[in-house]
This record gives sequence, C-alpha cells and structure tokens, in this order.
Amino acid sequence: MTGPFDLAIVGGTVVAADGRRRANVYVRDGRVAAVEPELHAAAERVDADGLLVLPGMVDVHVHLMDPADPAREDFPTGTAAAAVAGVTTVVEHTHARPVVTADDLAAKRAYLRDRACVDFGLGAHALPGRDDAVAGVWRAGAAFLKAFTCTTHGLTGFSTAELRRLFVAAGEAGAVCLVHCEDDALTADAERALRAAHRDDGSIVAAWRNLDAELVALATVEVLARRTGARVVCAHVGSIEALEQLDGDVLVETCPQYLTLYADDALEHGALRKYTPPARARDPEDHAALWAALADGRIDYVASDHAPSTRAQKAAGSIWDVHFGLPGLDTTLPVLLDAAAAGRITYERLVAVYAERPAEIYGFAGRKGALRPGADADVVLVDPTARWTVSDAAIVSRAGWSPYSGRTLTGHAVATYLRGRLIARDRRLQTAPGVGRFVAGGGA
Repeated sequence: MTGPFDLAIVGGTVVAADGRRRANVYVRDGRVAAVEPELHAAAERVDADGLLVLPGMVDVHVHLMDPADPAREDFPTGTAAAAVAGVTTVVEHTHARPVVTADDLAAKRAYLRDRACVDFGLGAHALPGRDDAVAGVWRAGAAFLKAFTCTTHGLTGFSTAELRRLFVAAGEAGAVCLVHCEDDALTADAERALRAAHRDDGSIVAAWRNLDAELVALATVEVLARRTGARVVCAHVGSIEALEQLDGDVLVETCPQYLTLYADDALEHGALRKYTPPARARDPEDHAALWAALADGRIDYVASDHAPSTRAQKAAGSIWDVHFGLPGLDTTLPVLLDAAAAGRITYERLVAVYAERPAEIYGFAGRKGALRPGADADVVLVDPTARWTVSDAAIVSRAGWSPYSGRTLTGHAVATYLRGRLIARDRRLQTAPGVGRFVAGGGA
C-alpha cells in the first residue's frame, strides 16, 4: 500500500453477490483501492460497525421527464431521491422527448451536465422505421434501445415485422434492447370495448392492459430474440404467468410494485395505481411465487420503473387520460431490504439484482455495481435492523407520495457515497446537483 487512503469505511459487513465478510473498504481518488480486514491510515475514517456495506445501487429503468415534462419530475429532484435511498447510478429515458440519434444523446448529455446528484446513463428509444439510427446511438454510449410492442406513452408501437428488423439491426451493432411487452391489437380492442361501455373506474386498468396482451407480446419478443440472436430484456415482467411464458432466450426485469402490490389496489386507489403492465397478484401466494423467482435467478434484476406524477396530476382528468406510472426511486431499495430482513431473498441476492447484474447487462461492469478494486467507490451503508414507516412527507421525489405510505419496513440507507464523496446521510441530501457524471453503455 502506498501512502494513506482518502477514505476508510471500517468495521462493517461488506456484501457482494457471492458472499459477505467483515472487511474495511479503502478509497483513493474516487475508486475502491482495497477491501480487506487490515487497518490502514486514511484521511477520513467512517465507523460502519453494525452496518452492511453495499455497492451503490444501479437502477436501470428510470423516467425523470427532464427536459420534457419537469413538472412531473426533473433530474435534480429525481437523482436526489436516488441518492437518499442508496442509488448511485440511474439509467434514464424520457418518452416525451425521446433520444433517437447520436446527436440527440449528445444534446441530452450536455443539458444534464450540472443537473444530477448521482451518476447516470441514458437509454435511447427505437422508433419504427429508424433502424438506421441504432448503431450510431449505441456507439455514442446509450445504455439500451427501448422499444414498445404497443402504442403508449405517446410513442408508436412496433409491428412484429418492424420489431424483427430492429432486433436484426441491434444484433449487428451489439446493442441491448429493452422491450415493453403488451400486444397492441389486444390492448386497443379492450380499450374500445371499455370505452363503449362508458367505464372509467379503477378496474379498467387490468381489463385494458390485460394479461393476454402481455403474454402474446412476450411470446413474440422471445421468438424474435431467439431467431435473430439479439440481446433483449423484457421490461417489468410482473407475474408468474408472464415469467412462465419465457424460456431463457431473453433477460427478465421486474419491479417492486409487482412483488408487493395487488391487482385490486386500483379499485380503491384508481389512477394512483395506474401503471402498465398492472399488478397481477391476487393474494400473498402470488407475491411469494415472484419472490421465489427473484431469489432463484429466474428473474435477472430489479428496477424501479420510476415514473412519477403528483397527486394533483393523477387527479387532473379521467383515469383514461392521466399519466401511467408510480414513484419508485425513494422506496425500491427499502422494499428489497425489508424482503431480505424477512428472508424472502438474501442480502447477497439483493446486491446481485439491484447493483451487480444490472451493471453487467448494460455495460457498466468494472465501474459500477460491485465493491472491487478499481471500481468507482459508490457505497451505501445500511442499517439492516432499523424499523421505520414510509410517509408521503419523507418522499424526496417531486411526486410527493408513495404507494407504500403507511407501510412499516425494516432496513434503510444511513449514508451514500458517490465515488468516495458523501452525497446523503440519514436520508438527507448532502450535495448539490452537478456531482453526477454520465456513464456510457457497452457500445461506447
């Protein structure tokens, strides 16, 4: 070891995807310099006795609406929520102003230069008929190409033929595609019938965005991924029926709302539970089956799909017209920590699904997602025994509310470090926007 370290986090239990051990984490020049039990001198020393020392979480499915619709969420506020919760890297994409070309990506990077409290990657959107843009935006550093099999969020869905052409182009470029899987014909047909019946109650969400539409689209996407060899991730897979549709030719993402919320919640909460695909769980056994799939590797990773609206925005029109989506950055790690405390998953598996595996899939391995020498010193210190109750008042996101408000959870972040710099402590931000840097995806 040459000279003192900048930071030593000592006495904690360091958790990786492959195990945990009592060790000290040493930081120099913003990177992990060593992880070992020996004590060394450091300019700053942090006592982590009794705490878990985890890599900063990597949330790869986030919508911050910036610059398109910042009244719903913007980068300064959304990344502040991430920092406070223990997330040090997000991958963002905005439907209202999609990044399609390399020039679009460069312009968005420039706009965000001083607006992020955590590091960020950017997803690009694939649009039907724009296969010519795939290779360029991938080489420019996009983390993935997002595609829809249905027209939603203001974006045109891909036909089966168009999706095959996209996968061919993505395969040739080496790009990753993240696909929203709902069959357009089935959702459109359901919408026509529901509107004709003058339905506008909460139950329309599950009937409109029905399970058949999800299963048909998942089957199509997997066949095309297998036939073309493209690397494809199916976004927000939320039920065992949907998971069983897949045979291993695609990667699988899920989100905490599918592991914790119920299909019938929309009957009581209406637009505050309008997200798509909607929750399918009917009883605790359905949740238990999904947790088991997350624990045993049938689900590859977890992301928040943070897509907030304020309560006022959710109440500003009929359930047909208000935005889809839930706030999630504030609560995804706490929900997973609570599950680990209850034994549904291990802390090692938590690190795998919300840090290490997402970093690997989207090209950040070696930099993000693991506390290994040479990686960015993104660290979250966690009190695994702290019991606390989620409240709307504590939500940092511009949404100002949470579907978990009133729920008591076990475990939360007590400090978050970005490249060795303290950015949050005791659920309070300790930095200003501008410390976050762009992280290029695997094609750069």
